[in-house]
Amino acid sequence: MERVYNFSAGPSMLPLPVLEKVAAEMVNYGESGMSVTEMSHRSPDFEPIIAKAEADLRKLMNIPDNYAVLFLQGGASTQFASVPLNLLPEGGKADYIVSGQFSGKAQKEAEKYGDAAIIATSKPDNFVYIPRVERKDLREGTSYLHICFNNTIYGTKYNYIPDTGDTTLVADMSSCILSEPVDVTKFGVIYAGAQKNMAPAGMTLVIVRKDLLGHVRPEAPTMLDWNIMAENGSMYNTPPCFAIYMAGLVYEWLLDMGGLEEMKKLNVKKSKLLYDYLDSQNYFIAPVQKDCRSMMNVTFVTGNADLDKKFAAEATLAGMKNLKGHRSVGGMRASIYNAMTIEGVKKLVEFMEKFAKEN
Repeated sequence: MERVYNFSAGPSMLPLPVLEKVAAEMVNYGESGMSVTEMSHRSPDFEPIIAKAEADLRKLMNIPDNYAVLFLQGGASTQFASVPLNLLPEGGKADYIVSGQFSGKAQKEAEKYGDAAIIATSKPDNFVYIPRVERKDLREGTSYLHICFNNTIYGTKYNYIPDTGDTTLVADMSSCILSEPVDVTKFGVIYAGAQKNMAPAGMTLVIVRKDLLGHVRPEAPTMLDWNIMAENGSMYNTPPCFAIYMAGLVYEWLLDMGGLEEMKKLNVKKSKLLYDYLDSQNYFIAPVQKDCRSMMNVTFVTGNADLDKKFAAEATLAGMKNLKGHRSVGGMRASIYNAMTIEGVKKLVEFMEKFAKEN
């Protein structure tokens, strides 16, 4: 069977050249005589893999030396607890902007450890826009502001970086990491699950400014202590070796493309193609406020639940899988991450035109 166009929100498609390289190296990596899946994480075979992955990521994102790069486990959801345990002192305060499901979950988790307040939310409007927050909106004495930079389920993305002054800015970038350049120095912490734009599920990336390390709460589990993970080079325990190896190959692929500036050009082109079609007709409805639209996750509906279901089913038969919207919102969602080709988006638009005419 031919490969399909996979519009899944995660785990998502990976670049074909990366998958082909993995296939070629699956049984015997380099001169090791074994698969990466069989290597000791402390062996001379694996150590260069993780070192090169970090070096290439630092080059891609222009990560300064005063930031630690951690390859962890537990998914981005584990960081919902790690963030307050590392940054929120006993009796302290943390501010959250809730712009979707995952930022809401992060805030709920942080409430277990202290005063974690929602200072802005678009929930009453079904998360169709990103709230605008300025420095004056932060509570006095708050330790950090947490945001989710791209909302996978609702198809929204921050079109600005909040000005937090001396307050630490923390961003969940799970569904937009590496899609475009970002000024890392604007953030104290960036974290991202790998399975949307970087690698298979199993690895979580944390980029943290080093002055924020070493302030962990005493009740924090060792595995959630960023400082211990940094001191041990992400190897306090066995790391997700295979996912790190694959992430490293994705970093190489991006560098070979010309880096994140070139990736952004392609992503803008892909998303514009789809949004231009949505704006040119009145059969499909794109609910997200235009200035908050995501490049990675494009949501749309027909307004008829039965037609939405029919669309997803017929698209699957036409070789375009996983276009059904998240169960909490319905409709359709096309996740067009870095690995999605322009040809895949063109085929989707052609199918949408055909479906609209026939229904």
